[in-house]
Order: sequence, then C-alpha cells, then structure tokens
Amino acid sequence: MPRKRPEPEPQPDEALHAPSLTTEEVAEASELSAVGAHVVHEAIRKEAETELSRPTIALAWSGLAAGLSMGLSLLTEGLLRSHLPDEDWRPLIAKLGYSIGFLVVILGRQQLFTENTLTPVLSLFARRDARTASNVARLWTVVLLANLLGAALFAIALAHANVQPARVEDAFAQIGREAARGSFANVFIRAIFAGWLIALLVWLLPAAETARVPIIVIMTFIVGLGGFPHIIAGAIEVFYSVLVGDTTWAHFLGGYAAPTLLGNIVGGVLLVAALNYAQSLGTGRD
Repeated sequence: MPRKRPEPEPQPDEALHAPSLTTEEVAEASELSAVGAHVVHEAIRKEAETELSRPTIALAWSGLAAGLSMGLSLLTEGLLRSHLPDEDWRPLIAKLGYSIGFLVVILGRQQLFTENTLTPVLSLFARRDARTASNVARLWTVVLLANLLGAALFAIALAHANVQPARVEDAFAQIGREAARGSFANVFIRAIFAGWLIALLVWLLPAAETARVPIIVIMTFIVGLGGFPHIIAGAIEVFYSVLVGDTTWAHFLGGYAAPTLLGNIVGGVLLVAALNYAQSLGTGRD
C-alpha cells in the first residue's frame, strides 16, 4: 500500500486566515483590525511635533478661540438646567450641555490646555532635551493664558450683557457656586480625574474614525456629571460666580484655579502620557 504523503504545514499567515477568504478580504480584515498602541502613540507624537512648531502668535489666537468656545459649555448647560425641573435626574440631561464646548474646540482644532498636557509631553519623552522642554513650557504657558483670557471674556459677557432671562442667569450662578465648592485637597484629587479623562479622550481619537463625536460627548459628559474640575470649562463657571458676587477672587485663585491646574496636569501627564508612552515601548516599536 503506497505511503500517504504528509500534508504541507501551513505558513503562519495561512494558519490564521479562514480558507474561504480571498486575498482582498484578508487585506480588508487587516485594515479593520484594532490599531496598535505604538501606532496611536506615533500619531499623537507627530501631532505634538506640529503643535510645538507653531509660532507663539498662532497658539495665542487658537487658545483664545478655545477659551471663548468653552463658554458654550456653561451657556448650554445653563439653558438646559433652567428648563428642567429640580429633580435628581436633572443632571443626566443638563450635563450633556457641558460637552458642547469640547465638541467645538476639538473638532475645530482649537488649542485647549488639557489636551496639551498630553501631546507635547510625548515629544519631550522622546527627545529628552532642554530645547524641547523649553518649547513645551512655551506652548503650555501661551495656551493656558489665552484659554483663561477667552474664558474670562465669555464670563463677563454672560454676567453683564443681559443676554439671557433671569432664570437662565440663576442657573449660571448655581453652576458657578457648585464648581467653586471643595477644599484645596478635594479639588486637586477630583481634578486628577478630569485631566485623566480628557487626556484619555485625546488618546482615543486617532483610532475613533467615524465615532469621534460620540467619544467626545461620552468622555466629557462623565467629566461634567462627576463634577471633576477642568481648568478652562470650570474657570468660566467660577469666573461667573466671582462676577456676580458669589465667590471671591482669592478663592478663585487659591481654592479653585491652583488645585485644578495641578490636578489636571497630574492626571494628563502621569496617568495617561507616561503610562501610554511606557506601553508603546513595551511593543518594541517606539
């Protein structure tokens, strides 16, 4: 009886592909597979290089636009709150307004400080030189100050231009008082969560494709619903509270802005940028 020939062993790729798939279908499956961590890291790092190369004046105008745009979060949330009954479920709807400013800023490619706690730091991790550190400090400083200026201008317009009825202005004041609550330590810890979630949002976007809007809304809705302080969105709320006499400038600077800024940086840099940078190194492809 003739000896049966052994079947040839499948090559590694062949062993993984279903026999019914054509070459084109295999290529399509590869395109649909999840993007690797090192690919996301590289996409964000390249974007960081672009941002770091922008002139200071361009960063300032973009940061000012972002600060103004973030005011839409307070405006929309205040409008929703003023039209809803004071029930336990009200924040579940009203806090959807908190996402509007982030949608405009992110989709409009404007410079928001919490996004810049992540992207430029990846470039600094890669280069590790004084020149990059100085450039990151320039970007952070310009964007933060421009964001805060835009936030202050928007709050002034809401507080003094009488653009909304009294019940809506009352809603703005309530939101501002709620944002200003908490001790230094409490605000700092909650702000870490805000920095973490917003930086995670930036990390998710390169692979989001058509899901960008839902991801932005979901992540920022969690920030708003959880009462996690954001240095720009929250600054507009507390600015308004100061302007209507509910909060002092001393509390804004020492009780809100300082712990929120520190917490956002810790959340964005340590919990996202550093950990995801280390993860990309673990793939063997930096």
